[in-house]
Amino acid sequence: MAVSIRDVANQAGVSVGTVSNVLNRPESVAAHTVDRVRAAIDALGYVRNDAARQLRAGRSDTVGLVVLDAGNPFFSDLARGAEDAAAERGLSVLLGNSDERPDREDAYLGLFEEQRVRGVLLSPSSERLETAERLRAHGIPVVLVDRSAPGSPFSSVAVDDEHGGYIAARHLLDQGRRRIAFVGGQRSLRQVADRLAGAERAAAETPGARVEHVPTEQLTVLAGREAGAALGARAPRPDAVFAVNDLVALGVMQALVMLGSVRIPEDVALIGYDDIAFAQSAVVPLTSIRQPAHLIGSTALALLDALAADPTRAPETIEFDPELVVRASTGARRESGTDPS
Repeated sequence: MAVSIRDVANQAGVSVGTVSNVLNRPESVAAHTVDRVRAAIDALGYVRNDAARQLRAGRSDTVGLVVLDAGNPFFSDLARGAEDAAAERGLSVLLGNSDERPDREDAYLGLFEEQRVRGVLLSPSSERLETAERLRAHGIPVVLVDRSAPGSPFSSVAVDDEHGGYIAARHLLDQGRRRIAFVGGQRSLRQVADRLAGAERAAAETPGARVEHVPTEQLTVLAGREAGAALGARAPRPDAVFAVNDLVALGVMQALVMLGSVRIPEDVALIGYDDIAFAQSAVVPLTSIRQPAHLIGSTALALLDALAADPTRAPETIEFDPELVVRASTGARRESGTDPS
């Protein structure tokens, strides 16, 4: 049976109000009384009901965060940024992993609504945002992360993925590559669609260049390995691969290296996206598009806290610039249009 605050008061021989003061404003209570109440708490094993306390106060100290893939180091870094910013404000973060599934995303959002969280940071798994709209209508602010939403009622913090896709493909084209396979994901995921659109725009500027989308069901190393094996068996194969993220890129790299007959970057240049820590230490150091994941998380948390404090605050769209990080997997930089041989 749960121990109540009244049980603590009876054990310590004080009023319920005194116990409440010890828990919330100990400086207002005599030191010997504080010691007696805390001894009673320890003896009974009392645990305060923080959810009930926050509900009475009308203010939660908890923020929900839903990401597409908690196993992806990009989202781990983003979550750490949010947690660091939350700790500075006396807040805590609850993490949910949607696994790119709208039903799981909705379940987490429903749970966070039941918990009356202060707000939610959301990396959406689709264009459908009805559940997020419901939270917002019920007074729980939602900030989108890793997803821009200009013109929508939601604030957002992300990188310009269309530009990121453009500079990734532009780099490959400047190496003289013309047959680019864009590997990973489905167009229904905004990040995939935007990065692909940027790559296609770069190819449209270059005579003889084309970008082929090679979709995968997931954005994982295993999915990249399967796609890489299929690409490596083609004749002719693409002379460049732009992977939707670094995990997929590392899987593609594993598959091509295991073939033994494909050299990176001589035969196939390879570029990823996110610049996770593993990119630099890959068997062939991976060129990637860097996203400031920690900064995205901390900025989104700060924006969410501001929205919670002022519900009338207008939506904001914050977009950071992606950065090309060149490593061995694409070889030395060449002038645009030159022959790689």
